[in-house]
Amino acid sequence: MTDYKEEIEKTIAVLKRGGIILYPTDTVWGIGCDATNAEAIDKIYALKQREESKSMICLVSDFKMLQQYVEEVPEVAYDILKYATKPTTIIYDRPLRIAENIIAEDNTLGIRVARDPFCGKLIRKFKRPLVSTSANISGEPTPKIFEEISKAILEGVDYVVNLPLQNKGAKPSSIIKIGSDSTVKIIRK
Repeated sequence: MTDYKEEIEKTIAVLKRGGIILYPTDTVWGIGCDATNAEAIDKIYALKQREESKSMICLVSDFKMLQQYVEEVPEVAYDILKYATKPTTIIYDRPLRIAENIIAEDNTLGIRVARDPFCGKLIRKFKRPLVSTSANISGEPTPKIFEEISKAILEGVDYVVNLPLQNKGAKPSSIIKIGSDSTVKIIRK
């Protein structure tokens, strides 16, 4: 088992100074930053050439961290996450303690509990959620492998995590919206 210690330390140093990273997630290669740092999030919007109205998601390390960043986690969310067979992002109402420029206009935010060992350890040690958005310019295809990531993205981030993507059949996560009244809507399978 890899301990990731050196990569985690380098990555956290970049995150703490407001930098943006390119990192392997439990789905595809992601561009990320401290989800509580609005200036870092602005850098990602600029790099991706993406409108701020198109929100991005966050990764948390576990249920305990999830509860710190959402006003109320509906009970059904725990069941969905417990039985999900693939990485699943849930859109929650009323996120807390997150930079406002990542929260959607309807006061919701997509959050995924990271299943990837590196991401989990990184987020736990950083003690804050990470932004996670696909490593492409807005409108271009999501790269399935590192070699498909454009030069503009590679040169635009402050640090590229030096680890392989664990999930070889890389696909974006499922996305489910859960209202505070526990209504469930599948956005992406």
